[in-house]
This record gives sequence, C-alpha cells and structure tokens, in this order.
Amino acid sequence: MAGLVAGVDVGGTFTDLVIFDPGSGQVRLAKVPTTLPNQSGGVLAAFEAAGADLSALDLIVHGTTTTTNAVLERRLAKTGLITTQGFRDVLELGRRTRPQAYGMSGRFVPIIPRDLRLEVPERMDARGRVITPLDEKAFQNAVAALQQMGCEALVIHFLHAYANPAHELRAAEIAAQHWPNGYITTGHSLLSEAREYERGVTAAVNASVQPVLERYISRLAGELAAKGYSRELLVMNGNGGMVSAAHVAKEAVKTVMSGPASGVMAAVATGRRAGTPNLLTYDMGGTSTDVAMIRGGVAPVSNEIEVEYAMPIHVPMVDVRTVGAGGGSIARVDEGGLLRVGPESAGSSPGPVCYGRGGERVTISDANLILGRLPASRFGQAAKAARAAMQAQIATPLGLSVEAAAEAVVTIANTHMAGAIRMVSISMGADPRDFALFAFGGAGPLHAVALARELAVPKVLVPARPGITNALGCVVADLRHDFVRTLNRPLDAVDLELVHAVLADQEAEGRRLIDAERIEVRDVRAEYSADMQFLGQTHLLRVALPSARPSRDDLQRLFEAAYNARFKVDLPEIRANLMNLNVSVTGRRAELDLSRLIDPSGRRDRAEPQETRPVWFGGWVETPVYWRDHLPLRIDLQGPMIIEQMDTTLVVEPGCRVTSDADGNLIVEVQT
Repeated sequence: MAGLVAGVDVGGTFTDLVIFDPGSGQVRLAKVPTTLPNQSGGVLAAFEAAGADLSALDLIVHGTTTTTNAVLERRLAKTGLITTQGFRDVLELGRRTRPQAYGMSGRFVPIIPRDLRLEVPERMDARGRVITPLDEKAFQNAVAALQQMGCEALVIHFLHAYANPAHELRAAEIAAQHWPNGYITTGHSLLSEAREYERGVTAAVNASVQPVLERYISRLAGELAAKGYSRELLVMNGNGGMVSAAHVAKEAVKTVMSGPASGVMAAVATGRRAGTPNLLTYDMGGTSTDVAMIRGGVAPVSNEIEVEYAMPIHVPMVDVRTVGAGGGSIARVDEGGLLRVGPESAGSSPGPVCYGRGGERVTISDANLILGRLPASRFGQAAKAARAAMQAQIATPLGLSVEAAAEAVVTIANTHMAGAIRMVSISMGADPRDFALFAFGGAGPLHAVALARELAVPKVLVPARPGITNALGCVVADLRHDFVRTLNRPLDAVDLELVHAVLADQEAEGRRLIDAERIEVRDVRAEYSADMQFLGQTHLLRVALPSARPSRDDLQRLFEAAYNARFKVDLPEIRANLMNLNVSVTGRRAELDLSRLIDPSGRRDRAEPQETRPVWFGGWVETPVYWRDHLPLRIDLQGPMIIEQMDTTLVVEPGCRVTSDADGNLIVEVQT
C-alpha cells in the first residue's frame, strides 16, 4: 500500500497499535488497556491515543483474540449438529485420551452438547461410494428440530465427506432453504481430510464462533467507518496470513490463534532483516506466554494444533505453544505449602498489586518490581503495597525474605516458560544452541536473558518495540491461503496423475483468492507438502515437496529422509502411506523499513545511563539504567544493566554483552 498502514492487536491485557507511513518512514505507536468483553473499545482508544486520523489510513490489519477467548471461555453461540446415523457421539468419544495422563480425574465438555447433536440416515464409505442415500426428509426434520431448540448456527458433519462431499453439499442446499441465517458449516469445506473426530471438532468450533466473530467485526467496522475509515479492514488468520473482514466469519475458526500468529510473523520479518533466520520466539504478555520455533526464516505452520484438552483444530495455524505465565500471573502458596505461579491471571483489571487498581493478589510483575527490575518511583504507594503483599502471601508462609520470595516467584515462572520453549525445540529434534531467543511482549525482555541461560541459548534478539510486536506482525504479514486434501493411499499404489491434479487445483484456487483481494502484492508463491506415515502408524510427518509434480521416487526419498531426520531410524521394510496433500499459497507484500520504529531524532551520540539503582542478581547490585530511545544506533555495553522503553524493560544480567544492529535491534550475548 502506498499510504498509511495500521496494525492493531488485541491481547488479554493490552491493545497495541502501530501505524506506518511507507513514504516517509514515520511511525506512530499506542498501547492501551484491552476492553472486555467488547474489544472494539480498546481498538478505538488506541487510534485516539496515537492521534490517528482514520480517514487518512489506507489499510487496517487487525489481530484479535475474540475467537480464541470465546472457545477457551465457552462463550459460544448455541450450535446444533446433524451427522451420520450412529455417529452423534464422535465429538465426545474423541481419541480415548484423558485430561490427566496419570489419573482418572478431569472433566471434558464437548463444544456441542448431546441433545443438540442429531442423526440422519446417510453413509459414504472411505472411498467415497454411497452406502446409504441421504434421507432428505429426515434431514429437514432435524433442521426444524434444531431451530425449535434455539440454535443459531448449524454444523453438517457426515462420515467420509472428505472422500465424497455430495451428501454434505446437498444437505447444505436443503438447510439454506430453511435456516434463518448463513451460519451453516459443512465439515469437508473446512477440512477435506480423514479423521472424523478432528474434522467434526473443527467444524463445531467454526460454527459456534461464527456469530460471535461476525458481530464483533461488524461492530468494529461500523465504529471505524463512523470515525472516517473508508478502506479495507483485514483480519489476521492463525496461519499468519490475512483475510478480508467481509469474508472472515465464513471460516471463523481460522482466526483462532490470530494474535500469537502475528507476533511470529513479525519475528520472521525482523529475523530476516537481522540475518538471524533461526529463532525461538518468546512472547510474554500480561496473561500468558507464547513460544514458537522459526527455522530458516520460515514460520512453523501445523494443522494439528490442540488449543486445549480434546479441542483439536485441524486447520493450518502457526505452531505456537502457550503457557499460563504472564506479567499478571498470580503467585500463591498452595495447601501443601508449595509455591505456585499461574495460570490464573490478574489481567489488566484489577491487575497486579503494583498497578494500584485494586489488585490484592501478588503477581510476577510485583516480584519484578520488588527485585528492582521495574522502577519503584513510577508506582508510588502501590510499590509498598506490592512489597507488603509479597511478605504476607509468599515470604511469611515460606519463611523467606521478601527478596528471596520474589526471586522464587520469578524462578518458577522462568521454569514454566523454559519448559514451553523446550517443547517447541528439543522435543522437535532441534538444539536451542543453534537458535537465538527472540524476546518480545511487554514482559518478555524482563526474563529473556535468564531463560536463555537456562536453555543454553547463546544470543537474545530484542526487537525495537517488543511490547507492540504483535501489532507490527499485522503490518508485515503476507496474504496466505492453505489447502489440504486427503488421499490415504499406499505410496506404491497411489495415482500420480491424481496427486499432480490435486496440487495444481489447490494452487490455482489460492492464486484466485489472492487475486480477489484488494491488496497489492510483490509476487505469489506456492509451497507444496505431503503428510505421510509408514503403514500401521497413527501420527503423520509433513514432507516438503520441491514442485507440484513430484515423482513416486521423490515422495519415497523425501519421506524417508524426513523420518530419519526426525527419529534417527530407517524403516526400509515398511511401506509408506500418502495421507494428505497440502498447498500454501502466499502473496508477499512489500517489505517495510523497520529502522524507524525508534525515532532516530531521539538518539544520542553516547550511551549514558539516566540513573542507577539497586537490582537483585542474587544480591543487590548497583545497576545503570538506560532509556532505549536515547541510545546510539550502534552500542557495545557490558552488563549488568537495565534498558527501559515505552513498552517494555530489558534486564541484562552480569557478564552479558549488548550490541545493536542497523534496525535498532538489541543483541545480548549470554554468558552461559
């Protein structure tokens, strides 16, 4: 886009905004509290805080947690499901797993309750052959029954519709004649792959959040228009791409993980410019921490994400793992006398004790304040309240000093976050020592160096504006569409002409969708892959393909190489199975200049601390404190130090070295 481009991301605690002027390179930023349950209030407040003229904006890209929160908090539209006779309980039977791996306790509530799951006679086999024709009269009666029960959205989920969707398509035609709105989801249209449980859950989530998302986006679009905005509103998808607000509700499930995905896309863009393509992204906000692994400058996309227990959403999404550790995570001593941190959060209201907004339970942010990592002078009397709360709630029950209690809270939080990073790196066969830790989020840089030392990561990369990185991701993200089609054939028996035709058709559809968007792109690229397994195995391995016309030998060789790289074993005596074919079509947008995220006019010739204060590093250490906007573009400093800025604080431990690059990113060399 030639004009002003805005990215706005709604998090659990704060709503962040960045506005780019590609012509002049000027940047405007804002960070305001998130407004719940109506997030649009915080979005409009962010534009007001930035002094933005909405009529002058050419593009707004929005990352939202609306669908994610709706799913996790079960604030869903009442939804009914019509399925193949005998299969109404598929959503509840699941995969025979347990909420607690080593116990019989736990609770699982399906997205759609049993009384709203109805059956009709129809049946396809796994090859797409009709076994039982669709009973259209029975289907009409089921639609009428769900309407009478007050359902707002409808799911049509028939067995083996991925192999032959004829029954689902006909049922959708009938439903459209009787259903009072357009909230009708067919399972195959979202996910044309085997596994009726995963396909059914994905369709159920989509239908139940459609009305929630459409109401929110319509309200936001209307309020933006009333303030003068007359252009396109785009919404971030969970795969790291964008979709027009006019069409986003049709496939609402794809916006789950929208916010975390935007942060990963910003990390990809920043790492590419910084010459650091291998990154472990670490986004610590006020409510939770999201982590992901970027290898070779490519965002990790998976279609096997489980948002929570028994909630598999099988549409392509950036592979982000979340733990309940954020700046607002509450610390407590449990009945057994053990210190616990999270997942419960104080959020933005009332927030941590140190916010002075009525919060009474001690949090990670309070611990950082007590340890001198945050300036007590900015918190006034609330700083004393935080110290008193730490003494009463943690230190006294555990027999510790206030500082030791605060240090224990931070250490346990770091352990939780390090475990999540190990989950996306070591458990995937990657060595953290081969990566840099990309630290962002309002609280990420406070903990990043300690985490890097824990994980033996040699370098921490801190972007120019860590606290608004997710909003930046909305601005730099490309257009993207992902497709999957199940074949489920032994590789030595698969029809290669069919393979080539499926890949070509998926690519053509992706290019058509990108051409239909009113967004200028530099070029359009397609990436091809196959989900494969050895016969008899359950789990799939994704294999990148060099073109849309792979040979049988290519598929065999690439799968065996990928399997060996992942599991360090060869199984030449077992036949390979080709389960799914996938295509990702990306419209790449023009690259933005990120060097002006920190205003060059504020930089000074020398790095001079604005103050010193005692900071706890196992004991009190008098530590220089720098204001990041005043640092020279090129620095070479030795820790310990604190580097503060509008949106975050970076803690550099003793023995670490800090340098910077041309974009103003800080690079911390960690002494492990």
